[in-house]
Amino acid sequence: MDQASAAPAGSGPVDPSPLAPASFAVRVCDAELEPEPLDPAQIVSGAPEVTGKVLWESADGKQIRGIWQITPGVVTDTEADELFVVVSGRATVEVEGGDTLEIGPGDACVLREGDRTTWTVHETLRKAYHISL
Repeated sequence: MDQASAAPAGSGPVDPSPLAPASFAVRVCDAELEPEPLDPAQIVSGAPEVTGKVLWESADGKQIRGIWQITPGVVTDTEADELFVVVSGRATVEVEGGDTLEIGPGDACVLREGDRTTWTVHETLRKAYHISL
């Protein structure tokens, strides 16, 4: 993704250099997101749609920061090492062999690499995230 296009109008450009990105602010709840493909094999029920935007990526591609959104439905996933904060919406995230997480606005959540999860999205969920690969 072109780093300069990551920031909304009026917030200033994002430095395209992943080694020394400029400081910037993005209004997460209003950011325009782009469609992201969802593997049909992940869909358990409903017709969830995923959108997102990468705001920053490290030069080696192992650190990613962005915004992600999913509409109601039930999907499965295998997680990366991730920290995210829910901006809007609600979901139940069942971690195979672990806890069931009830998440909503203001909640911070940590998922471990390799966690197999089932997401039941009750209300369109939007989150700001940091992933380590």
